Amino acid sequence: MLDESHVLDKVERRFIGFPSPTAPRIQAGGHPCQGIYWTPKGNPNPKVALIATHYNVDFTEHYIAPYFAARGYGFLGWNTRYRGFEDLFALEHALIDIGVGVDWLREQGVETLVILGNSGGGSLMGAYQAEAIAPTLDKDMEGPGAEVITNLGKADLYIALNAHQGRPEVLTAWMDASVVDEWDPVQTDESLNPFNPDNGPPYSDEFIARYRKAQRARNQKITDWAKAELKRVNDAGIPDRLFPLFRCWGDLRFMDPAIDPSERKPQHCYRGYPPQANKSPSIGRFNMLKAWLSMWSLETSKCQGGGQLAKFDNPSLVVQGLGDAGVFPSDAQALYDFLGCEDKQLEMVKGQHYFEDSVEERDAVADLMADWIAERA
Repeated sequence: MLDESHVLDKVERRFIGFPSPTAPRIQAGGHPCQGIYWTPKGNPNPKVALIATHYNVDFTEHYIAPYFAARGYGFLGWNTRYRGFEDLFALEHALIDIGVGVDWLREQGVETLVILGNSGGGSLMGAYQAEAIAPTLDKDMEGPGAEVITNLGKADLYIALNAHQGRPEVLTAWMDASVVDEWDPVQTDESLNPFNPDNGPPYSDEFIARYRKAQRARNQKITDWAKAELKRVNDAGIPDRLFPLFRCWGDLRFMDPAIDPSERKPQHCYRGYPPQANKSPSIGRFNMLKAWLSMWSLETSKCQGGGQLAKFDNPSLVVQGLGDAGVFPSDAQALYDFLGCEDKQLEMVKGQHYFEDSVEERDAVADLMADWIAERA
């Protein structure tokens, strides 16, 4: 464990929970929207604050929260109704839930609001800001949600921190292209097996191209099945169904550091040694059909970074740790290129995905982001 007493001694935090316009408080007492608000000690209502949210991961105790609060900023680690329920995800309702947190911060007197898109949450927060700038999702909604989603509160600044390009993009990049049968975790096409020494590493340009084409084909095959299966079960009066997803630690960059070079460890992913990790659950391991189509499908998902970031008209910063084992320099460059705003900046820094090995690296990246905000607040 890192010794973070130098920041924790300078901050205070409080829990908040609220209903959503499209999800009430449950009878057991839990609110769909929950968070922890981190503030500087003695200043419960700072004028500048950040909000960070993820599709599935609990961000209430986000590692960077006390670092910002110790530097004079508020930080709302925020959860939507889908924390721990990724298999049920629907983008429209997630954005509405984020809007609850944004509105609450404004009510606390926040004058400069920053959305922080970290890890998988990068594209989610990007989608929120894009929808606040130019609404498009209301046509797919009925009832009060349609009006709410056309009136989301816009943030002033955006930071992408070790952020994936989008939910479909990262899943497809991590997919093991050698899967033969989605219902069988064992069957393998050895000509595409990334862990077969005959194929590499190092991997040839021909193998890389063939493998990436097969990854995209795997995503599309699941999408085609999901659409047909959804129609089949709907015709029988069943609204949706659950299905598993196997073997998604297969990104060639995990094994071959020559592809998209950085300072990351070779033959390593977030779960350790890729050939072993690939046998264990990964992102997207269970999905409802509608959740797949909303979140993971290259064809149908709106959780893709490019089109969202192109709408941005606010200052934006992209920060990428060069030791990150799952987000790579090309991802950060793509995010920067996608951004439609004029005031944009790209910074490559030392450190892994959560800067988990070094307090000094966490302090350095917090200083970088805090200084960038201060110049624009």
